[in-house]
Amino acid sequence: MTNSVEIRRAERGDMTACAGILNRWIDATPWMPRVHDHADVERFYADTVFAERTVLLAENDGTIAGFLSLSADNHVTALYIDASHRGSGIGTRLIEAAKALSPDELSLWTFEHNREAQRFYERQGFQAVSRTDGDNEEQLPDILYRWRAREMQA
Repeated sequence: MTNSVEIRRAERGDMTACAGILNRWIDATPWMPRVHDHADVERFYADTVFAERTVLLAENDGTIAGFLSLSADNHVTALYIDASHRGSGIGTRLIEAAKALSPDELSLWTFEHNREAQRFYERQGFQAVSRTDGDNEEQLPDILYRWRAREMQA
């Protein structure tokens, strides 16, 4: 499946599809509280994510299958894959693209409840470096992960 996947920089017109992927993930995740309604998430993506961050898309046969957003300080602020495309290597491709943009170091937060994401990030070479008891708007415990290029990890 990933052979037909193209990774590209997102354009402003892709914002609605990205917000939709995030909204569907929130709606389908029992432990994830809905802090912002669908329209607020879309506004945030238009006003903040697409305005201030690099957004990479995974497009599969013309359909946006997932996305990653990267801040100027090399922090992955979002990585979401639409449900029908999970498990096909798209997340790995997006992380590889982020590593190409930030070849020395990346960091990201993931929720403690999201064990699948933790396993994924650890397979990608990320290491847990810090934890909180819920110092975020969702008030859920989370984990800070960091990846460093091999020569920097020694």
